[in-house]
Amino acid sequence: MSASEAAIAAARQVRVLVLDVDGVLTDGGLYYDAAGDVSKRFNVQDGLGIKLAQAAGLVVAVITGLKSKAVEKRVRELGIKDYHAGHTAKIPLLQQICDAHGVQMSQVAYLGDDWVDAGPLRSVGLPMAVCNAQPEIRDMAAWVSTVPGGHGAVRECIRFILEAQDKLGILWEEWKIR
Repeated sequence: MSASEAAIAAARQVRVLVLDVDGVLTDGGLYYDAAGDVSKRFNVQDGLGIKLAQAAGLVVAVITGLKSKAVEKRVRELGIKDYHAGHTAKIPLLQQICDAHGVQMSQVAYLGDDWVDAGPLRSVGLPMAVCNAQPEIRDMAAWVSTVPGGHGAVRECIRFILEAQDKLGILWEEWKIR
């Protein structure tokens, strides 16, 4: 089985998608204003992708190393209930998410970009990376986006999973008649 076939087979089993934030949901930039407050840039297509994943029955969760009011607000806007901020040791939280949703690690996809994501990538059924991830992270991934983090990589990852599960076309048909 080729890597692509293996990734498709793994994507068919996915019930939970876990995302990193900085460099995945954002472009990784930290924008400081004069008062020292940080803002972050999110891609609206990623947001719709998350809503599509949820509509298709996937659980979307976020584990991030940094705490940010902007991220918390965006995650809540997207209806993501499994949000864990300020954690660089991600495997215990990943296991907690699996336990809460009654899934095995083999039913989890994880999208990351940097060394802090190595543990989860090694543990899940479908390790995924953004194309601008660190080389070690790309090497661990069964699937790599064609666009960088913060620029639609999450949407691309969700399209891949939903297409493998034969759900993308059904969702598209629903959206065409809205």
